[in-house]
Amino acid sequence: MAELHARVLIAGGGTGGITLASWLRRLRPDLEVAVIEPSPFHDYQSGWVLVAGGFVDVASTRRPEGEVIPEGVRWIQAAVAAFEPDQNRVRLADGQCVGYDVLVVALGLELQWSAVPGLAESLGRHSVTSIYRRDLAAHTRRVLESFKGGTAIFTHPATAIKCGGAPQKIMHLADQQFKARSGVGVRSRLLFCTAQPALFPVAAYSERMVAIAAERGEEVRYHHDLVAVNGAERTATFCVKEPGKVSREAVLPFDLLHVVPPMAAPAVVARSPLAVNPGEGWVAVDPRTAQHRRYGNVFAIGDVGSFPTAKTAAAVRQQAPVVAANVVAVLEGRSPESAYDGYSACPLITSDHSVMLLEFDYRQQPVSSFLVNPVKERWFTWLLERFGFPWIYWNRMLTGQPHEAAYLKPLEGIARRLGLMRWQRSQRP
Repeated sequence: MAELHARVLIAGGGTGGITLASWLRRLRPDLEVAVIEPSPFHDYQSGWVLVAGGFVDVASTRRPEGEVIPEGVRWIQAAVAAFEPDQNRVRLADGQCVGYDVLVVALGLELQWSAVPGLAESLGRHSVTSIYRRDLAAHTRRVLESFKGGTAIFTHPATAIKCGGAPQKIMHLADQQFKARSGVGVRSRLLFCTAQPALFPVAAYSERMVAIAAERGEEVRYHHDLVAVNGAERTATFCVKEPGKVSREAVLPFDLLHVVPPMAAPAVVARSPLAVNPGEGWVAVDPRTAQHRRYGNVFAIGDVGSFPTAKTAAAVRQQAPVVAANVVAVLEGRSPESAYDGYSACPLITSDHSVMLLEFDYRQQPVSSFLVNPVKERWFTWLLERFGFPWIYWNRMLTGQPHEAAYLKPLEGIARRLGLMRWQRSQRP
């Protein structure tokens, strides 16, 4: 069987892979690009919390993969079985190999449901649910709507996760629903059990998150890592590792349990020569150029890369033009020069009419695309989360449209005219 070959081979047809393919075709319309992706569907995963909140239907978050593959890009509908960078090739699950001049890894991350004993068996039953799986998004809505009162626990694991604010989004929406029904007997106690030492890695945002939780009576327990679930008995077991103290076990009863599972680099990446440490971890990249630290013709984009910032679609949107420009540079025999500053963002839904847009970069400081104070809940950012971002995702991001020129500059003018608080670049901490 003849080996397939592509000038640029993208492993993964999710958010990162499709966005990058579009940017490459924008920069070099004649460039031969191929995408390896086994799934026949493409999901807007950020929309699943909107499904759980009762704002959109789950069908609106999915489209056929063939509809988002850019024109002129070859789709190899298969799974990656192994990376062989010393031979400049990728081995597929069917045994076939695909060679490349430049490889970009865009496989995202893996959700490890089975890493927590009892979790996989309990999901979808016993009021155990999660917005991190498409088939459970609508189930989460039903669980919230049928909640009769009691203790609702929301978890955040010790590992890196996609969209670090999402575990709190669903808690705030649940709290609002429960309080709206308090007159008909729904009395709730909400616990946010996080394995992390803070609610968010950016201190200014974390402080505001703590205040929001306190204002609403949501109890936060730090250093609580979920290690087991007993759905039938409705108990969740946590390993509590507080600094300076001996680790202990805490078994908490629940009437509703929303779980965010541990997440990790895909196994096919972790066991490959591309990993940070051979046999372990994310794709080892230069955090500014996205180029692999050992293989000059290999790049990564999105969650699968070792970028020291949050794993979000917003990060991918900023990485894509950088990676595309650097891929073209390598193809032309030049050194990568385009740089990614670590920008990432997560819209933190705090109610059905307010969102705090968490934007930051490698400095772990708040920034703002809209020239307003970002450490504040706003109605217009709720409108962006509910209506704007889904449209931008399908119609601009995946199609490789420029970022600022598309919609941020007009909004800057609107912000000025409305007299909103300026957040000039020179004022950023």
